[in-house]
Amino acid sequence: MISKPRMVKVAATQFSCSNDRDENIRKADKLVREAAKQGAQIIQLQELFETPYFCQKEKSDYYIYATTLEENVAINHFREVAKELQVVLPISFYEKKNNARYNSLAVIDADGEILGRYRKSHIPDGPGYEEKFYFNPGDTGFKVWNTRYGKIGIGVCWDQWYPEAARCMALMGAELLFYPTAIGSEPQDGSIDSRDHWQTCMLGHAAANLVPVIASNRVGTESDDESSITFYGSSFIAGNAGNKIVEAGRDEETVLVAEFDLNLLETQRIEWGIFRDRRPDLYGIIASYDGELRIK
Repeated sequence: MISKPRMVKVAATQFSCSNDRDENIRKADKLVREAAKQGAQIIQLQELFETPYFCQKEKSDYYIYATTLEENVAINHFREVAKELQVVLPISFYEKKNNARYNSLAVIDADGEILGRYRKSHIPDGPGYEEKFYFNPGDTGFKVWNTRYGKIGIGVCWDQWYPEAARCMALMGAELLFYPTAIGSEPQDGSIDSRDHWQTCMLGHAAANLVPVIASNRVGTESDDESSITFYGSSFIAGNAGNKIVEAGRDEETVLVAEFDLNLLETQRIEWGIFRDRRPDLYGIIASYDGELRIK
C-alpha cells in the first residue's frame, strides 16, 4: 500500500483568440498566473492559442503562422513564465521543420527547460477543420514526460477521440492525461452539437485507465469567409473514475483547478486490476485498418 501522499494541482484554461498574436499571449499569460495563484503546478493552455483557428479554410497565406520550436514567440515567453512561477506548461504551436509542418506541443518543465515535443498523431479533415492542408501527420509517437510534479501524457485535439492513444500513454506510465483542443460547431450544419460526445469520450479515457483527464478548449465565434465556428468551451477536469470534478461554461474565459494525490491514484490502479488483467497477446487486431488479423 502506497500511503505517503504525493499531491499535485492541475489547471485547464479557456479563452477566446483573435488575430493579434501578442494579445493572445498576454491573455494566456494572465490565466496562467491566475492558475498559479490558485496553487496550480501543471497548467494546460488550449490548442494553437497564438492565432485564430486558421484551419477553417485551406489558405496558403496561413502557412506564415508556422515557426520553428526555437523561434516560437509563445514558447520563449512561457519558458520564462514557467521558470518564474515554477510551473509546468505544455505549449501548443504550429511547427515548421524544413519542408514539414506539424501541429505540435512543447513541454516546458518548472525550471523553464523544454523536456521535448509531441507532434499531433491524428489529423482531421472535414468542413471547418481542414487540418490535413496545414499539418503533416505527427512522427513522434505518443509521448510521456517526467515533469517536476508528475508523469504526464498529452494528446492534441483529434487525438482525444482515440482510446488507443490514451491507453498507450497510460501504459507508458502517464499519471495524468492532458488534451489541448479547439472544437466547436460544425460550419456545414449548425444543428450538430458534439460537446457531450466529446466530453464522454474523454471521460471514458479517464475511467478505462484510472487516470485523471484535463481538457482545455477555446471559446468565442471565429469566422473566415463564409465559414464560422462557435467554440463551445466546456473545458473540464475529470477524476480517475471518469467523473467530472470541475467544468467551465460554454462562453466564459476562466481557469479550472483540481488537486490529486498521485500515489493514491497509483494504488487504486493497482488494486482495480485493469492493467494486471490485460491480454496484449490478443490485441494484434487493433493494429489493422479493417479488423482482419494478418500473420507476418
